[in-house]
Amino acid sequence: MDEALIAKYQPVIGLEVHAQLLTRSKMYSSDENEYGVAPNTNLSVITLGHPGTLPKVNRTAVEFAMKMGLATNCHIRRDNLFARKNYFYPDLPKGYQITQDKTPICYEGHLDVRVGEAMKRIGVTRIHMEEDAGKSMHLAGETETLVDLNRAGVPLIEIVSEPDIRTGEEAYAYLTEIKKLVEYLGICDGNMEEGSLRCDANISVMLHGAPEFGMKVEVKNMNSFRNVQRAIAYEIERQIAIVEAGGEVASETRGFDAVTGTTNGQRSKETMNDYRYFPEPDLPPLVIDDAWLHRVQAGLPALPQQLYARFTGELGLSDYDASVLVDQKEVALYFDELARQTPNAKAAANWVMGPVKSYLNERALPMEDFPLDPAQLAGVIELIDEDKINYSVASKQLFPYLLAHPTANATGAAEALGLLTKTDGDELGALVAQVLAANPAKVAEYRAGKKSLTGMFMGELMKLTGGKADPKQANQLLRAALEGGLVE
Repeated sequence: MDEALIAKYQPVIGLEVHAQLLTRSKMYSSDENEYGVAPNTNLSVITLGHPGTLPKVNRTAVEFAMKMGLATNCHIRRDNLFARKNYFYPDLPKGYQITQDKTPICYEGHLDVRVGEAMKRIGVTRIHMEEDAGKSMHLAGETETLVDLNRAGVPLIEIVSEPDIRTGEEAYAYLTEIKKLVEYLGICDGNMEEGSLRCDANISVMLHGAPEFGMKVEVKNMNSFRNVQRAIAYEIERQIAIVEAGGEVASETRGFDAVTGTTNGQRSKETMNDYRYFPEPDLPPLVIDDAWLHRVQAGLPALPQQLYARFTGELGLSDYDASVLVDQKEVALYFDELARQTPNAKAAANWVMGPVKSYLNERALPMEDFPLDPAQLAGVIELIDEDKINYSVASKQLFPYLLAHPTANATGAAEALGLLTKTDGDELGALVAQVLAANPAKVAEYRAGKKSLTGMFMGELMKLTGGKADPKQANQLLRAALEGGLVE
């Protein structure tokens, strides 16, 4: 579609993110909350909605919801009610979902996200607690639908944004920040492929300056942030084409096809009346007092934006370095501890983003399985900063040795391996003379003006010293010899 035509319209996007909570049991029963077990095993009469059974609220799920609300600058509702949302799906055993309607536990928050070089504030309308439905499966070649109810009753929070998002890039940045928050808080593993983090997008378009939003369409079935971005881009163009042709955009639910990059109609969009909300008669009001709220607030960990501010402000790292380090919770926490044990924050960042990540990536290991604790790596950085070992030797010899002997001390290992820098001026001077004597033609070229040969001479000198020469001292001696006269 022509860019000028797209520019006539203002996209309006709101996102609904469902996050499965990492509780041991389900939202309203004691059934196990566990992914990957045999179908229809984590069930009880409560999950199956048998007559006479009564639900009970999962306290940990409530606290997880409160944590997410605090992390997104929301107000926390003190008096909470639950509601029944009535609709029939084959994978919803009770025929209704216990959720929150008029009283979401968190409301009127916001999240600041970085989009390129700019910051964008996106409002968080509400976060409410509810239970998941089961999962319908359609196997290839089979005409029947199979239902696995293990997921039925699993605790969810639904995070609903204000319609403040204007581009697919902003949506991607917002979702990335949401994913980081749930992982830092330890309330959800953020795995979209397994369905523990799911996103629906509400999309509409309007002419710039129009007094009202256009008709919105909800897009579902997106299993990655990139697909959310793709679906938004496609849907914007589809709706603009309809409006330009004089048509009206239908209010409907559409699915996204990742293969074709297109959306397709599934059903007309339900209204609030279709769900026939009414108060859940089997659950009493949930009251959050000051003591409970303060206890949850005091237990919040350092969050990505707080760590980013510390890394760029107190530690003086670049925006790029800080962004890379806070992208994964365990990496950020490892670096944070490392930076508390060495004054050289930039070197610490380079080690974590370089050799440490390379080691983990080559072995497909998470940060939690990295064998060296921050104190050991801080010892390596200290040896380099004190010119007792150079970076090349440290990264190629000392670092691999420590990885294989994770209880070893950096200084002791460097001494045992004979890696400490040679600082004897007379010995280095003799080796410099040996290098120059072995390369008289190159010496003549250097003295004729080809100063780029310094690197070649340094390479030869490092070979003779096994890489243990102090580079600064070696360079000074080498230049002094090259500028000092003829080679004997």
